[in-house]
Amino acid sequence: MKKLLFLAPLLVALALLGSCKKVLGFLEFDVDDSQTLVVPKSSPLGPLTPLVPVPVASSSQATFASNGTSADYVQDVTLDKLTLTITNPAGQNFNFLKRIEIYISTDASSADQFLLASLDQVPANVSTISLNPSDQKLDLFLRGDSYTLTTKVQLNTLLTQDVTIRADERFKVKARKP
Repeated sequence: MKKLLFLAPLLVALALLGSCKKVLGFLEFDVDDSQTLVVPKSSPLGPLTPLVPVPVASSSQATFASNGTSADYVQDVTLDKLTLTITNPAGQNFNFLKRIEIYISTDASSADQFLLASLDQVPANVSTISLNPSDQKLDLFLRGDSYTLTTKVQLNTLLTQDVTIRADERFKVKARKP
C-alpha cells in the first residue's frame, strides 16, 4: 500500500511532464509587416468605398526561419495589432475619416477575402489609430510569401489632397518545431 501511495504522485508527475513536452514543442513569436496605403483626394463621401488593393511582401518566411521553423509547421496565426499612422501630408490627422475596414486575401481577386481589422468610430485630432483585430484564423495568408490588403473607408469630409498612411501589422504565430 505504501508503494502505491509513493508511485501515484510519481505517475501524476510523469503524466504532467509528458503533456508539457507537447506545450514546449510549440514556438510562439510575432511577424511584423508594414506597408503604405493611400486615400486619394477623389474618394467620395457616403458609404464604405474600397481603395486600390495593396500587395504585401510578407516578412513571415524570414521570421519563420529565424525562429527555427517553416510555414509547413505553422499551427495558428492571429492578428495582434494593426496601427495606422499618417505619413503625408505633414500635420494631417484622421478627422476626415469616419470608419475604416481592412480585409486580407491571398491575392487581389479577393475570392478568399476576410475582415482583418476595423474601426467604426475613428477618434478626432489624432494622426495614429489602432484598429480592432477580427478573430479570424490567418494561417493561410502568412504561410505564403505575400498577401493583399483591401481597405474600405467612409469619409467625413472631402480630401483636398491624397493622404498617405503607413499600416503596421503584428501577427501572433504558433508553430511546431520541425
